[in-house]
Amino acid sequence: MTFGEIARKRMHILPVVAAFLALATVPQTSLAATAEAPVAAAPVAAPSAGSPNAADDTLPAAAAAEGSTAAAAPAGGGYTPLDPRQWIKGQPVDGGLDVQPQYSPIGQRAHTFHIWLVWIMAVISAFVLGLMLYTMIRFRRSAHPVPTKTAHNTLIEIIWTVVPVLVLVGIAIPSISLLKAQFESAPEDAVTIKVTGYQWYWGYTYPDNGGFEVISNMLPEGQAEPRGEPEHLGVDNRLVVPVGVPLRMQVTGADVIHAFAVPSLWFKIDAVPGRLNERLLTINEPGIYYGQCSELCGARHGYMPIAVEAVPLAQFEAFIRSKGGTMPGDAPATPAAAPSAAPAQQPESAVEGAPGAGAAPTASPAPAPAASANPA
Repeated sequence: MTFGEIARKRMHILPVVAAFLALATVPQTSLAATAEAPVAAAPVAAPSAGSPNAADDTLPAAAAAEGSTAAAAPAGGGYTPLDPRQWIKGQPVDGGLDVQPQYSPIGQRAHTFHIWLVWIMAVISAFVLGLMLYTMIRFRRSAHPVPTKTAHNTLIEIIWTVVPVLVLVGIAIPSISLLKAQFESAPEDAVTIKVTGYQWYWGYTYPDNGGFEVISNMLPEGQAEPRGEPEHLGVDNRLVVPVGVPLRMQVTGADVIHAFAVPSLWFKIDAVPGRLNERLLTINEPGIYYGQCSELCGARHGYMPIAVEAVPLAQFEAFIRSKGGTMPGDAPATPAAAPSAAPAQQPESAVEGAPGAGAAPTASPAPAPAASANPA
C-alpha cells in the first residue's frame, strides 16, 4: 500500500481537522467581540472586605492606600502612595515561563490569544512528530524492502497545502483584530499623560491637570528593599494614574530613543525625540506595575525603571492637588507671576565617573494651576 492510498483511505479525518480549526477560532472571536465593548464607562468592581488589594474610592486617600476599610482618615488629608508590600501586582518573577499576569483589557485579550496559539503549536508539533515516527517505522527497510516508486500524489499535495492555509487563516483573523484594537484612539474624555524619556530617567507631565511634571529616578542601591520594592525597579516618584479610566499616553524622548514598556499592562511604545507617539491604556485594578526602558539608550539604559501606580479616582484627585494641580471643573485661580526658570538637567554622558540616573535632576518649580499647560 502506497502513501497516497493510505491518504485516500484517511480522508475522513479532514472534517475532524476542520472542526478543530473552527473550535480554535471561536473563543478568540468571542473574546474579540467582548473586547470591542467600551471599557471606559465600566465601574471598578466593588472591593471585597477580605482582599488586601481592594481599594475603596469612597475612603480618603490615606485609608484607601493602606487597603483598609475600617475607620476613615480625617477629611482634607493629603495623598498617600500605595504600600508596595500590599499593592505590587505587575513585576518579573524568578523562573517565570509565561508572560506576566495582565491587568488591562487589551492585555487580557492578548494573553488569551497567546494561550490558544501555544495549544495550536503543540497540536501541530505533535501531529508532525507522529507522522514522522509513523513514516520511519512503517516504511523502514526491514519492513518495506522494496521502496515505492511514487513521485507525485495529487491528494497528498492538496492536503498539505490546504490544511496549513486554513490554520494560518484561523490565526490571522483574531491576530489582525487584536492588532487593530491596540491602535484604537483614546476617547475625548481620556486623561492625558505625557511621558518623556531622558538620559537616564523619566518625566511624567499632566497636561489636563495644570501641566506639572513629576521626575522619576531609580532608587539607589539598598534603598528599594527596605521600602518593600524590588531592587532596580523601585523609583522615588511613580507615575500615578486613575484606575478604570481611559488614559491617553503620549510618549516622546528628550535626547535619544527610549521605549516605555510595562509588560503586565501589555504596553510598549517608543519614545522618539521630536515625535509624539500616542496609545490608549486602561488599567483594570488598583496596584503598582513595574516596567523598564526597552530601547538601548546609553550607558545607564538598565537603570531607568518604570513604576505605574493605579489608584481610584478619589486618590488620583488627592495626588493631583498634592502637586498643586487642578481637576476638570475647578474654578480658575488668580494668575500668578511666572517663576524664574531653573536650568534644566543636561543629558548624562557615557564618560566614566559621570553622575548616574540616581542623582536628583534639576527641575522647574510646579506652575500655578492657571499657568499655561505643557502642550501635549
